[in-house]
Amino acid sequence: MSIVIIGGNDRMVNQYKQLCKCHKCKAKIFTQPDSNLRSKIGQPDIMVLFTNTVCHKMIVTATQEALKKNIKIVRSHSSSAAALKDILGGI
Repeated sequence: MSIVIIGGNDRMVNQYKQLCKCHKCKAKIFTQPDSNLRSKIGQPDIMVLFTNTVCHKMIVTATQEALKKNIKIVRSHSSSAAALKDILGGI
């Protein structure tokens, strides 16, 4: 399973990757705005949006791509490791 994480804390990237690896998921993580975000998202199975730690423009771009490519979106206000663990446990 592949996951794209939009938002979160820069210092938590390794923890996010480790959690995804434990749940047998391949993850792409974007914590900062990127000019080529649309092309880098790809075709994941699920997209996680950490809404508290991401700019509005990134949310809009990611949501548009998800709708266009029929990607399931999961939103979380918290960007903690526990929040990601709960999301991955519910998949």
